[in-house]
Amino acid sequence: MIVFTDRLDAGRQLATRLEHLRGQHAVVLGLPRGGVPVAFEVAQALDLPLDVIVVRKLGVPYQAELAMGAIGEGGARVLDARVLAATGVSAKDLAAIEGRERAELEERVARLRRGRDPVDLTGRIAVIVDDGIATGSTARVACEVARHLGAARVIVAVPVAPVEAARGLPGADEVVCVWAPTEFMAVGNHYRDFSPTSDGEVIVLLDAAARRTQGAPTCGDAQTATSTSRSPSARSPSRVVCTSPNP
Repeated sequence: MIVFTDRLDAGRQLATRLEHLRGQHAVVLGLPRGGVPVAFEVAQALDLPLDVIVVRKLGVPYQAELAMGAIGEGGARVLDARVLAATGVSAKDLAAIEGRERAELEERVARLRRGRDPVDLTGRIAVIVDDGIATGSTARVACEVARHLGAARVIVAVPVAPVEAARGLPGADEVVCVWAPTEFMAVGNHYRDFSPTSDGEVIVLLDAAARRTQGAPTCGDAQTATSTSRSPSARSPSRVVCTSPNP
């Protein structure tokens, strides 16, 4: 069942579920790349600052899909002691993997931020936005990193997620989603247009959001980016807000 026209439509619908954050000490954090157009619409609708949260999982050697930790900007580093103990990963291997992933992270941050400082999360509500949740692994990592960077409260907000992921996302104080089907196949199945988002589009949206928070006009490039996006080309949550086809 298709629920959203594209990521922009998804962001507008999601924003209506987040009205309780209007006027709060919050920042909207888009997960690059596909989460940023959704986050842009949320931040604009609620008049909140927009930023990205760039994270990298630290995968176990020879089993990269199993995360033994995660890293983020500002030297943020979160390790899973249980996975490290169970797998016997050495300090040398951990350092090598972290070094490689840190280089990838810094390169991506430099490309997206273009010298702009990240929004300080200390004491703020971090609203982590993606275009959907499948397994929830990236969102969990982002929650850990946001909290490590000083967020007082962490909310995960997505247009669509399976019921299980939405109701059991460690690290999130609150999970908000528009549509939570009991039979979930893939995030893209719920979008009419799920075209890839480019780094260029992310940069334009971040620039437009920065100008908005500074009181400057934002219409030109942001309209171009959003038009392009339309065209084909560990805690348990204390609150879950979603719509399910089978309540």
